[in-house]
Amino acid sequence: MKNYPADLKGAAREIRKKIIELAHASRGPHVGSALSCVDILTALYFKKMRLEPWDKRDMFILSKGHAATALYATLAARGIIDERSLEGYHKNDGTLPGHLDKRSAKGIEASSGSLGHGFNIGLGLAYGLKKSGDRRVYVVIGDGETQEGSVWEGALFAPKLNIDNFTAIIDYNNLQGYGRARDICQFEPLREKWLSFGWRTIVVDGHDILQIEEALEAPSEGKPKVIIACTTKGKGVSFMEDQLVWHYYIVTDEIKEKALAELK
Repeated sequence: MKNYPADLKGAAREIRKKIIELAHASRGPHVGSALSCVDILTALYFKKMRLEPWDKRDMFILSKGHAATALYATLAARGIIDERSLEGYHKNDGTLPGHLDKRSAKGIEASSGSLGHGFNIGLGLAYGLKKSGDRRVYVVIGDGETQEGSVWEGALFAPKLNIDNFTAIIDYNNLQGYGRARDICQFEPLREKWLSFGWRTIVVDGHDILQIEEALEAPSEGKPKVIIACTTKGKGVSFMEDQLVWHYYIVTDEIKEKALAELK
């Protein structure tokens, strides 16, 4: 496994470059969704999560599984998977599917993509692990994903079970497949709702790695924790930022060169 880079912003930039390259090579969608959560994954994998020894690792689930390239690129940057396996992303008879499949590679703890599932899978893992040691579980969910009823069922139940080794991070970019999340389904006030459900609730700039680290380190106070990370869809590439089209648009040769030029 690779050592921590001295410059986490630089590590995040390299992960974003890899996402662009994967999206270009595969002609696959969801590049904006992947760019949105890179700083969260960087803080988790390069600072917070215990990964060694592997059989006692903390566990991570990307519940918004359509942003798979963000996790694949992070796992490769951290040395958990071989970077050569990225060449088989989203291809017939390839190595890595467009939505996450736990059978595809080391470090993919759950199959996800059907929104609302990964959150509760993570709660179940955390409940089981709490009985056997000090391992923690982290799950990233999308803000549009919080419209799923299954998320709120888990949110109601987790405090009752005192699952204080579980942290959910909401990638709050206010854009989902068909528009602004706030316009499609009213879920505000988000912070107050999670507080009322009994969660330790923290709001951060989702692109400030130090703020994310501090929120991850903050005591859970005997409760499950949720971090509302205010992010920008397509972060890091100016013409993709906060643009709905980058939920689905593909990365052409020209777009790849423009995006990589900015990231360099």
